[in-house]
Amino acid sequence: MGTEKIGVNEIKTKNRQIIYNYIRKQGSVSKQEIVVEMQLSLPTVTTNLDFLKKQGLIDTSGKIKNTGGRNATAFTYVKNARMAIGVDITANHITAVAVNLSGDIVSMERRRIDFDLEDDAYLREIGKTVECVKKDADIADENLLGVGISVQSLISDDGDEITYGMALNFAKKRREEIAAYVPYRNRLIHDSYAAGYRETWTNREFQNAFYISLSNSVGGSVIIDDAIYEGNTHKGGEVGHMAVVPEGGELCYCGRRGCFDTVCRAGRLTGYTDGSIEAFFRLLEEGDETAGRLWDEYLDHLTMAIHNIRMLFDGMVILGGYVGAYAGRYMDDICRRVDERNPFGDRAKDYLVECRYKVEASAAGAALFYIDEFLENI
Repeated sequence: MGTEKIGVNEIKTKNRQIIYNYIRKQGSVSKQEIVVEMQLSLPTVTTNLDFLKKQGLIDTSGKIKNTGGRNATAFTYVKNARMAIGVDITANHITAVAVNLSGDIVSMERRRIDFDLEDDAYLREIGKTVECVKKDADIADENLLGVGISVQSLISDDGDEITYGMALNFAKKRREEIAAYVPYRNRLIHDSYAAGYRETWTNREFQNAFYISLSNSVGGSVIIDDAIYEGNTHKGGEVGHMAVVPEGGELCYCGRRGCFDTVCRAGRLTGYTDGSIEAFFRLLEEGDETAGRLWDEYLDHLTMAIHNIRMLFDGMVILGGYVGAYAGRYMDDICRRVDERNPFGDRAKDYLVECRYKVEASAAGAALFYIDEFLENI
């Protein structure tokens, strides 16, 4: 008896998801169209449409024009019916974005402030940034799904604790400390996972991909069958700590020498321009010799890593982070260097791409975890 009841509930939930996702995809449809296309009964469709309307997830104010007879009611997807907020915490900025059910960024706030989790004023600033975005996006409390907080750290299963956070001083911090002034449901998310997920969530061509984050530290995320692969202990994709300089390598923040992070973090380039990535690439474009030499060395290490990642995963490779955001005009050279290492016939231009999201990727990706949770449980 109990098993039968669970089965019926699962069928109801699945039918509701099928109907809602069809409306999301089409934008606006008639009831009859849903019945025909989804091969569901009229009572089933009617019941679920009533539920979705009461939840504010669809709108019925429009009409679909008919060549004969009365115009049918249009059931229209309301993409701003629910939203989530994502926050990205870096060395010098706090970025927050509001993301709707389609993954669109509705509002964004970026504040320059030096990282310091020991300073109560800094923690308050995180809360203020969230409130600013929430107000600007006009999100009612009941329509806010949650706040995902992207951090440069490895995270526990429940998203409550930082298990390794040496890139910045996140070590052993807990969610309730970082989100002390965020009075909404929240969780911590690894920044590289969030950024990689953002790239693949809105581009379903990237079913299998590896996202390389080239920022103040180097990280990565593995996407397999549209899902983040975290590994057995949440270290999947941690390419920043691959050993690439076997002898005499620079000391990494992890305490080891010769890590990929030491040769491809953004600081290898911005150390020449007082921390400005924009200034570095401007000098590079102008033909500055020192900038050219640094970039040449950087690409030697980067293209080796790209080649190795391709050999391991045989999927798309996405260049992201601060450096990836500027990679577009140099892709021909990067692809050529990767191809020189490849023993097979496939060409880098067919699997290597620059990131689409240049600034807000980690923040938006952190929000998408709550969007997905809602869509999976509607």
